[in-house]
Amino acid sequence: MGLELYLDLVSQPCRAVYLFTKRNGISFEFKLVELVRGQHLGEDFGKVNPLRKVPALKDGDFTLAESIAILLYLARKFKTPDHWYPSDLQKQARVDEYLSWQHTGTRTAGTKVYLAQALVPLFLGHPLPPEKLAELAGNLDEVVKVFEEKFLQDRPFIAGQDISLADLVAIVELMQPVAAGHDVFRGRPKMAAWRSRVEAALGKELFQEAHKQLLASGSLTANQLTPEVKEKLKDSLLKYVQ
Repeated sequence: MGLELYLDLVSQPCRAVYLFTKRNGISFEFKLVELVRGQHLGEDFGKVNPLRKVPALKDGDFTLAESIAILLYLARKFKTPDHWYPSDLQKQARVDEYLSWQHTGTRTAGTKVYLAQALVPLFLGHPLPPEKLAELAGNLDEVVKVFEEKFLQDRPFIAGQDISLADLVAIVELMQPVAAGHDVFRGRPKMAAWRSRVEAALGKELFQEAHKQLLASGSLTANQLTPEVKEKLKDSLLKYVQ
């Protein structure tokens, strides 16, 4: 049994895992789990990951959930180049620092804007109130400011001169609101330059391939969703953006 990855590339942590494996030439079988269709809630996927979240990894009889744990497992197992998770103690600490913060920082703020602007209207049949959308956008802008001033500063990448897992996780998180029309790079030259460096380090074609589905997700229509899926996901979406 080879390596299997359960992914949906609309999901930012799934894209991080996908980009890392592709960039490092790690062979795997892609197992699609469509979130918007509620496939992660099914019994079959629950046998792989009882948490019913993607990404998930299956390596023979070994299964693993949580994107950061998966990325570290892959980096260690396949002995990927040191810059991804540096052996230098202080550089490694910079990576750990961002990865520890991003769950409640870039992940939360970016996801809320994406869901509120791209998906919630499909499930409700109408957008959220303008004042709520403005609140979520303002929160995201504050988070981006923290990212730029605290985590990036004047360095080419978060941990120094080379791309790391921190940059990989950060770029997919910050691309999420871009897909909903909130471009966090516009008007921020330092951020835009960092994005260009990250894309170049990953490979522009690979980066575009990984984000193609996300950037097309705005064309999803309500009639593509079954009533059962709408009912299952509506309440959780609303709770997340409150």
